[in-house]
Amino acid sequence: MALFNFRLKSDAPIATPAAIEALLANYSIEVMPRTAEKVEDFRALLPQTTRVYIAHIDGTPIEDMVATAKRLKDQGFTVMPHFPARIIKDKVMLEEWISRYQNEAGVRQALLLAGGVAQPHGVFNSSMQLLESGAFGDFERVHIAGHPEGNRDIDPDGSDKMVMQALHWKQSFSKTTDAKMAMATQFCFEADPVIAWASRLAAEGIDLPIHIGVAGPAKLQTLIKFAIACGVGASLRVLQKRAMDVTKLLLPYEPNDFIAALAYHKAAHPNFGIEAVHFFPLGGIKPNAQWAIDNGGASGAAALNS
Repeated sequence: MALFNFRLKSDAPIATPAAIEALLANYSIEVMPRTAEKVEDFRALLPQTTRVYIAHIDGTPIEDMVATAKRLKDQGFTVMPHFPARIIKDKVMLEEWISRYQNEAGVRQALLLAGGVAQPHGVFNSSMQLLESGAFGDFERVHIAGHPEGNRDIDPDGSDKMVMQALHWKQSFSKTTDAKMAMATQFCFEADPVIAWASRLAAEGIDLPIHIGVAGPAKLQTLIKFAIACGVGASLRVLQKRAMDVTKLLLPYEPNDFIAALAYHKAAHPNFGIEAVHFFPLGGIKPNAQWAIDNGGASGAAALNS
């Protein structure tokens, strides 16, 4: 198991292997039906404790989503499908999806988000409306989206005024439900803004645990493409700076520095709001899973599940 110390700068503190391992414990990962099809058996890659999110891209048939959920559930994983509000036409469709997930795949967890389409397909526009529908009343866990760098779909002016109002509403809602709630964020590349954002939430009384989005190992060009498409803003400069360094341009990006900085801060501040890491395997599920194993994720995937 290739645990190692990370050094961010010559004068930066070192994140110990134990701190890295603690941050990566119980990490989650995101798949889509078409990417999941390429994996013969997830048990050969991931710890059995892994929560697997299933991204629902507009146009993906619900049959494919449910089949992927069932396959992962049958292999022993906790499954959390996306429910993008803006592609759900009405409450009848929402309840049909929930019924299929629960009855066919044993799903009891969900990530609720607005979704990436500009115009809603029906009556739902936000994750708050999904929560208010009451349709998730018997779910064990419900996650919502977090935006460390803001969200221009919600705040076109670049502020985070509406995003913060929504988070305060969701914080209040979390006190009224039996489901465990947390927020899963978009992937980021720079630790300092994330630390500042999480600290600001805590100062404003928002204590929902944060599952921080992390881009897995990938070609730099791939990451820049996804970062632009997904609206990742401030930390995009980290990738742009790397792209200007010809010695690194052809090397695959790995999230070592980002994870190291968060791990060091978490070790120094145990109450820091980041609870777990959520991987976006932009360079492929297998390379991402192997990187996590090599760096102590779930204790090196329990030595690759023993």
